[in-house]
Amino acid sequence: MALKRAAFTCFSLFALTACGQTEPGKTSAPYARMLQALYRNTVPTIAPAELAKELSKPVKPQLLDARSPAEFKVSHLRGARFVNYDSLAKEQFVGLDRRQPVVVYCSVGYRSERLGERLQALGFKNVRNLYGGLFEWVNQNNPVYNAQGLTRDVHPYSALWSPWLKNGRKVYE
Repeated sequence: MALKRAAFTCFSLFALTACGQTEPGKTSAPYARMLQALYRNTVPTIAPAELAKELSKPVKPQLLDARSPAEFKVSHLRGARFVNYDSLAKEQFVGLDRRQPVVVYCSVGYRSERLGERLQALGFKNVRNLYGGLFEWVNQNNPVYNAQGLTRDVHPYSALWSPWLKNGRKVYE
């Protein structure tokens, strides 16, 4: 139900404004307003450019993808671990180092914020949500991967959310 409310909020904002990129590396104003309406601000965010810098260092944050299996299969951040959003409440995150930084993401950041809340409840101290999600990551020309390697394919979640994805090739699988 919450995801449906989020989709309605997105649609309402989309209907009122055009959602275009302003300049490279900057979130469009309409997208930023949509994110502001969706986020509870319970998990600190990390900008795509900042995450890109952190991923270039020898010690990288642990990446958790909170999308569906189909979305993850189409593309994801290199090295990301899939966490099925639908079974989030049961997940204990065995094998994840609670002392290491964790960055969570989904399409736009709504589902990943719920994942971040779950991690915090389980005692993870350094959890951040990728601001704007995978869409903003790709919109800012950062790479995504699938089982075959580097790809331009991105699963846009639904036709309602797809206008926010400006770069990449939209693939529904």
